[in-house]
Amino acid sequence: MRFVKGVDKFLDMSYTIKIITWLDTCVMAKKKTENYVNNKEFLESITIYRNKVEESFFKCYDRKITQPDRSTTWEGKPRIPNYLGDCFLKIATHLSYKPNFVNYMFRDEMISDGIENCLQYIHNFNPEKSSNPFAYFTQVIYFAFLRRIAKEKKQLEIKTKILERTGYDHVMYTESFDGEMAGLNQNYSDMTGIKETLEIKNKR
Repeated sequence: MRFVKGVDKFLDMSYTIKIITWLDTCVMAKKKTENYVNNKEFLESITIYRNKVEESFFKCYDRKITQPDRSTTWEGKPRIPNYLGDCFLKIATHLSYKPNFVNYMFRDEMISDGIENCLQYIHNFNPEKSSNPFAYFTQVIYFAFLRRIAKEKKQLEIKTKILERTGYDHVMYTESFDGEMAGLNQNYSDMTGIKETLEIKNKR
């Protein structure tokens, strides 16, 4: 049990325990970050949206909606609620802070891809088959992240091959500066570092 230093000298033990319990509750509440999504409210919002889509489709075409119909557009089709978009953003942002994703420089692009995929596949989630939209869309975003990482790695490989074939001096400005322009030498240093890294990689 944790004790608040000095409190037990002035208060009886039962009251001290109450204070400690209250402090622990405050700490736990604080740990619920802004990326927290209430799964029950999330499910309810998706269900309401799906019902509105079904009503709108029936009103437009005078027949029941099918699964392929859900991904199409028609006049009067309801917009995806801002609340659902906010949930997608929170899930994607929270997932991007995981150790296997947090260090990528293109993390914002990963989040954008995740949200885009959620909007694309929102009609595939069926509340009658699953009551856990949080898990479903977390998986959608996870694979969107993996696709973005693979895409960025491929682009990096292409850029590396261009540098190797074209020659570093043709694509990198390597002049050093003196006097008032000496601050630009940092760019020269960065380019030299890239060049050396690529040369080492080619020798392996």
